[in-house]
Amino acid sequence: MHVRPLADLRAADAALFGGKSASLGELIAAEIPVPPGFGLSSAAAEADLDEVADAYRALGEPAVAVRSSALGEDSAETTFAGLQDTYLWVQGADAVCAAVRDCWASLANPEAVAYRERMGIEGKPAMGVTVQLMADAAVSGVMFTCNPVSGDPSTVAVNASWGLGLSVVGGEVTPDEYRVSKVTGEVLHRAIGPKLIEYGPGGERSDVPPERQEVACLDDERLAELVEVARRIERHFGSHQDIEWAIDRGGELFMLQSRPVTVLARAERPAGKSAIDLVMGTFGANKKD
Repeated sequence: MHVRPLADLRAADAALFGGKSASLGELIAAEIPVPPGFGLSSAAAEADLDEVADAYRALGEPAVAVRSSALGEDSAETTFAGLQDTYLWVQGADAVCAAVRDCWASLANPEAVAYRERMGIEGKPAMGVTVQLMADAAVSGVMFTCNPVSGDPSTVAVNASWGLGLSVVGGEVTPDEYRVSKVTGEVLHRAIGPKLIEYGPGGERSDVPPERQEVACLDDERLAELVEVARRIERHFGSHQDIEWAIDRGGELFMLQSRPVTVLARAERPAGKSAIDLVMGTFGANKKD
């Protein structure tokens, strides 16, 4: 089968389904809240898109996110974050199949090709694809289960902004920043950023009303909940994790992705392409790291 529910995937499936889909399967196995969906294997071809359409219809034909899950992606040594394509608010079987084709085509993006060359990755590149129910985020962000600058393992670093994470990834807002002690739960650092715009349903960009622009996205209870989930994820994987999360408009918390904190030579990090880069810059690291 070239299509499998995310709930059926595990780390051992990364060689065929890619790191993103396999990691989401691991989160589901650990009873971490993840939007439902399915993974498409790297062995799939155009003829297998009938299977994709059937799996999408089985979800109830909702709006979904269609995301690349390249082989070798989201490992402790390499990350293709932001170098291959993601499509949000995709709805309809034909549109989902078209987005899968576009993900496949993004293997040839100049940035992705250059990154593989810099990292010495040889052979024909291959990609799985992740299709997930779209989280209609009221608040979203990224968190590290260690300090991303010093490597201090006793803290969790969190950023947060209104709406979908597009505003953070695109550098359009200065997100709220937090560092929290894993040991005591104490908030060691808190900085509320001016969040002037947000992306809502359908990816629509809008101005944040003035009364919300400098209001914290997370109260202490929500922040503590995030930190506890981050600790559970770190325990499950046995390593420091970089986690994308969202709180939907109904107040439900979801994890959208988790990957090992990538250790790379500073000169090798692609510039400004992913939420990781923005968080690293936010917490004082070079954005080209």
